Amino acid sequence: MRSLTEQDIRNSFINCSKGEAKRLAIPRDLGERPWDDLDFLGWRDPGAPDRSYLVVERADRLVGVALRFPSSQRGFLHRSMCSLCLTTHPGNGVSLMTARKAGAAGREGNSVGVYMCTDLACSLYVRGKKVPEAGGRFQESLTEEEQIARMMANLSAFLDKLGT
Repeated sequence: MRSLTEQDIRNSFINCSKGEAKRLAIPRDLGERPWDDLDFLGWRDPGAPDRSYLVVERADRLVGVALRFPSSQRGFLHRSMCSLCLTTHPGNGVSLMTARKAGAAGREGNSVGVYMCTDLACSLYVRGKKVPEAGGRFQESLTEEEQIARMMANLSAFLDKLGT
């Protein structure tokens, strides 16, 4: 992924108002992100523990999505799998992320959900740059490139449901 500026990010959101996009918390470490290892930019809002955001390049444009997830705690013995990168995590390492649909459907309250790594570090897990706490990745016969393609296809299917 190419490196992004704060303005790139704010202009990319499809499921919130321009005012909401202007007020959301942008990561302060954009210059330090491992852009070459990222397929999308994802972060949690430090001021709103139930909100996360992701920005992805799609058809030569940026698409930003505001996500919400429940703050309920799961037991450490509970394990879940991210539906994008297929990484397993204990406890709250995977969350059901919901996003309002784009346009009129979103204004009417329609949303779509997907189980994702709570820290949105799927790109790093697939590349082995980050290891989940007491979780793991299955040994696969797919190459890293094929796993990345599958992850992006899964993300694309989620974005298609949002109406992007």
